[in-house]
Amino acid sequence: METIELSTTGRRTTRLGYGCSSLMGAMGHRDSVALLEAAFDAGVRHFDVAPMYGFGQAESCVGEFAARHRGHVTVTTKFGIAPPKRQGLVSVARSVARPVLRALPGLKKGMLQVASRTAAPAARAKFSVAEAQASLERSLKELRTERVDVWLLHEATVDDLKDDGLLRMLEDAVAAGKIGAFGVGSERARAERLMAERPEYCPVAQFEWSVMDETVGETASFRIHHRALTDNFRSLHAALAGDAAKASRWSTEVGADLRDRHVLAALMLKAALVENPGSVVLFSSKSVQHMQRNAATAEAGELAEPARRLYALVRRELDGVKAAMAVAG
Repeated sequence: METIELSTTGRRTTRLGYGCSSLMGAMGHRDSVALLEAAFDAGVRHFDVAPMYGFGQAESCVGEFAARHRGHVTVTTKFGIAPPKRQGLVSVARSVARPVLRALPGLKKGMLQVASRTAAPAARAKFSVAEAQASLERSLKELRTERVDVWLLHEATVDDLKDDGLLRMLEDAVAAGKIGAFGVGSERARAERLMAERPEYCPVAQFEWSVMDETVGETASFRIHHRALTDNFRSLHAALAGDAAKASRWSTEVGADLRDRHVLAALMLKAALVENPGSVVLFSSKSVQHMQRNAATAEAGELAEPARRLYALVRRELDGVKAAMAVAG
């Protein structure tokens, strides 16, 4: 799989990364770690986590996994949204609920919503030096490491970053070897404003990108992208499935059968890689088969041109695409 220099960390990693937000959902610690191992076996070497993921327990899973592959994987974690309170209560509830979910998977969504309410996240950080230092130490402990490759300010805004003591703390953490590189992780408009107005905080910028979005172009920030698929994929697939004439025309122009959900997903993911050269692209999945398909997509050079044609089509017919996706959704 193609690798890349990970910002200024001095390390190389794969351009395809695994997002760990789905860990510790309806599965336990052992199964979550096994999922990370499956991503590793598929060829993925970059893993993205946060203290809030997995009801506050995902970092621990990544820490156990990464300890087995020290020096062979890179990890991003974050600061800004605290892990949920009452983690002990959530753990007990999940252990009791897991056998029920296996027997009655249809209950999964509702029970996860209940768990989310039970473990409501703490208030957003004030992005103070003291909070940042405490969060970093907690993450290093959970990740079983003395250094995290990338540390992002999670959902920070321009107004949050007024105390340049935080910037000095970040720079000192890099100098001390606790952080390889730092940056921001937020939704696209907020990240773009941060890159424009507070670039000193943005050596790395992580935000969403899919075929629905404009090309980013060159930036001073090393970029990490996510959400190439998710809801955009489901809505676009539904829109094409509901319009046989458009699906046929698009398939002919792209040179691939876009009615096949696996083909469409592959080209949307490949477009994220092709249109954002020099960046890491994250995906998230609990399916080992999907992981293997995504890894194969990242390696498949022959998909680059059909992916470019798909992206050009979406951009050219964007208004119609959005209208069709809204109806399909």
